[in-house]
Amino acid sequence: MAEVVRMPKLSDTMTDGVVVEWHKRVGDKVDSGDLLAEIETDKATMEFESFQEGVLLYIGVKKGQTAAVDSILAILGKKGEKIDKILKEEKAKSPVKPVEEEEKKEASAPPPPVAEPVDAEAPAPASAPVTAAAAGDRIKASPMAKKLANDKGVNIGLINGTGDGGRVTKKDIENYIHSTVGGNSVVSEEKFTEVGLSQMRKTIASRLAESKFSAPHFYLKIDIDMDRCIDARTSINATSNVKISYNDIIIKAAASALKKHPAVNSSWLGDRIRYNEHVNIGVAIAVEDGLLVPVVRYADGKTLTQINIEVKDFAVKAREKKLQPEDWAGNTFTISNLGMMGIDEFTAIINTPDACIMAIGGIRETPVVKNGEVVPGNLMSVTLSCDHRVVDGATGAEFLQTFKHMMENPVLFLGASSI
Repeated sequence: MAEVVRMPKLSDTMTDGVVVEWHKRVGDKVDSGDLLAEIETDKATMEFESFQEGVLLYIGVKKGQTAAVDSILAILGKKGEKIDKILKEEKAKSPVKPVEEEEKKEASAPPPPVAEPVDAEAPAPASAPVTAAAAGDRIKASPMAKKLANDKGVNIGLINGTGDGGRVTKKDIENYIHSTVGGNSVVSEEKFTEVGLSQMRKTIASRLAESKFSAPHFYLKIDIDMDRCIDARTSINATSNVKISYNDIIIKAAASALKKHPAVNSSWLGDRIRYNEHVNIGVAIAVEDGLLVPVVRYADGKTLTQINIEVKDFAVKAREKKLQPEDWAGNTFTISNLGMMGIDEFTAIINTPDACIMAIGGIRETPVVKNGEVVPGNLMSVTLSCDHRVVDGATGAEFLQTFKHMMENPVLFLGASSI
């Protein structure tokens, strides 16, 4: 008997997904565990393996189309089996909306017709390549870059990618389009480019708006003298095979401070507050389509080397959209560091359900007063965003004082066993 394969819920915040690629065609035999399709969620592009088996009789969501979670993705059954009844029953459920429609909502063109059942013995129509150069899949490019290039008629093979291994990103496509329509020349008429929202950007917009407008934020800023921390990092890296970053030290110091201030290492759950005994620190990582926050679990018990390797691995997976749901779940506190991008200080929006997020600025050389004299100094600004429903001003300030004391005296948390 034919079985429906539904759009899976591949992340806790996923409401719909985009089919990036099909790995089976109508008429192909599918075994349990076979790679069926690649699906773009709000956080990553993930491989979807079939839990069912049979002949692929019908594809309900074409490449590039969006479909809601639990809507019909495909139908598996016996060769030649009739599926008209199943399709009729599913017709009223969650209609599929092509990505093109979402990106051109104001266009007057009628939507493409709903896919009709395909006979299992009929050959599947070949998907149109993004560009002639990319037809052999030799061009490395993100799904969004391919989509934009296809929409704008850009030959993706002409573009030098700036991503890992020469991978073409959406930004590369946008820059190429800009350079070919006049670059720095004067534009004498209104021109613009509109790009549909990715699943990730939709979720970022929804969750941050919910956090900002539901959690009463307040902010605490403090400057930290980084002289001793700079010396400690220099000494560690002189003998260590793994080059420790300031971010690794910040994560370790924050984890140690959170153990002393469980009220900050807490979560707002609507009708109750959870005070976490474990310390799982989310680390904000910028990617092409937005922001991902993988989690360093039990950070207080990990060495600097372990934290360094884990965060670097997360960064690679995030850029390649290979993070798994377990990588971004369970955070109790979040750190967002823009210091390496030349930002002195900023405020961050709380990453719910955390009660706090800490924004890290860059280390800046500046005159400071020590022992009554003005001397050269190295300061780092830190801003703690707090949910006032959970954390009061004094509570947040005490945590920052502890964090500052540890960063200014790294010997307190950087013993030999911590490296």
